[in-house]
Amino acid sequence: MSRGKGAKNQTFENVSIIDIAEEGKGVGKADDFVLFVEKAVPGDVADVQVYRSKKNFGEAKIIALKQPSAHRVQAFCEHFGTCGGCKWQHMTYDAQLQFKQKTVAEALGRLAKIDVSGMLPIVASPEDRYYRNKLEFTFSNKRWLYDGENREDADLNMNALGFHIPGRFDKILDVRHCYLQADPSNSVRNSIDSFARANGYSYYDLRNHEGNLRNLIIRTSSTGELMVIVVFAYADDEQVNKLMSFVEAEFPQITSLLYILNHKKNDTIFDQEVNVWKGRDFIYEEMNGIKFRIGPKSFYQTNSAQALRLYEITRDLAQLKADDLVYDLYTGAGTIANFVAGSVKEVVGVEYVPDAIEDAKINSAINNIANTKFYAGDMKDVLSANFVAEHGKPDVIITDPPRAGMHADVVARLMKIEAPTVVYVSCNVATQARDLLVLKEKYDVVTIQPVDMFPHTQHVENVVLLRIKKQE
Repeated sequence: MSRGKGAKNQTFENVSIIDIAEEGKGVGKADDFVLFVEKAVPGDVADVQVYRSKKNFGEAKIIALKQPSAHRVQAFCEHFGTCGGCKWQHMTYDAQLQFKQKTVAEALGRLAKIDVSGMLPIVASPEDRYYRNKLEFTFSNKRWLYDGENREDADLNMNALGFHIPGRFDKILDVRHCYLQADPSNSVRNSIDSFARANGYSYYDLRNHEGNLRNLIIRTSSTGELMVIVVFAYADDEQVNKLMSFVEAEFPQITSLLYILNHKKNDTIFDQEVNVWKGRDFIYEEMNGIKFRIGPKSFYQTNSAQALRLYEITRDLAQLKADDLVYDLYTGAGTIANFVAGSVKEVVGVEYVPDAIEDAKINSAINNIANTKFYAGDMKDVLSANFVAEHGKPDVIITDPPRAGMHADVVARLMKIEAPTVVYVSCNVATQARDLLVLKEKYDVVTIQPVDMFPHTQHVENVVLLRIKKQE
């Protein structure tokens, strides 16, 4: 049987799905030809058809499910398989946790050559639905069409308010109900969508950069506060006033109602002026008795309940003492720094984004936390020998870098600082493993604790406790 490019459109029978890939596709084999199969679950046996082929692997879809896996369940969302989120929804939550545990173990074992035999069981999320506190939706005049819809139909409404289709920047899935964020998120989105359609608002054209409405951002909090941000593109005062008045009247529980006029070619709002329509320009989140002020541009862990557990694990692993000096690297809005400040002498936080550092300082102030210091700048430049000389050698370093991991210069600096304890929190175990491969020359890996922040996705957080090796 031919392989490689010749395998396109070929059918393979009775393929056993043996694993699951990061992007959510099941992994099977036909001799030496690897198949990544859409919506397949480990344990499935299926006939599959290849629709895209490379030299040694093909992407395929199931054409006949011969034997369903014991891990397989019916997806609960009508948008599953089209939407880019929740790609593991067709698998039991217990199975998802197993595969995330396996992902961490394989990455640390294979890439960092670390003994993972003592790895702790993954911490499950307390909720696997409606667990996010922030969602961003896009208005578009180029709706993704479902099977059977005829794009030549003159009566076809092409407007959509929802999520980007994976791999298609200009196609938006019109979302009717999303299971990621609790009420009133769905009601707010659907009501704004209905009002805009009924009143002739134009939805944004992602190619030609024209239209009235561009984005909708909804933030909820554990304190019950609600932030709604409507991002207009090209709208006049009357259109803005009419829509914002409607939202205010329809949802009186909104504590922070904001709008933005964005004429840029991209959707980011970090450089945009935020206008307050009603209430204040922030909401409060609370964690372990500490209040955090969340603005429209603030970073905050999107799974509030599990973020508390993640920070508790980080604090407990560090075994903090009252006279400890702690460095919190990639501190963001100072969430971890303020969370642990009550247990130590001082926390020094460093973060690249200046606005986040301002948030961190505010969060210390509103909680009367006086033993934190925050600095903005590129980590590899800020964390210098002079910085350490000025602030003192830390007893504990907590580092929670972005998905790219730590810059090589930062890892090298940690090797020179030689803090007795390092707690490495990561949202990308592959880059964490890369950094640990270097750090393990001077540090012992004491504890490995995976944490599931995002049920029904392949993403997994991992916390690793490192202790400096004893001098022989």
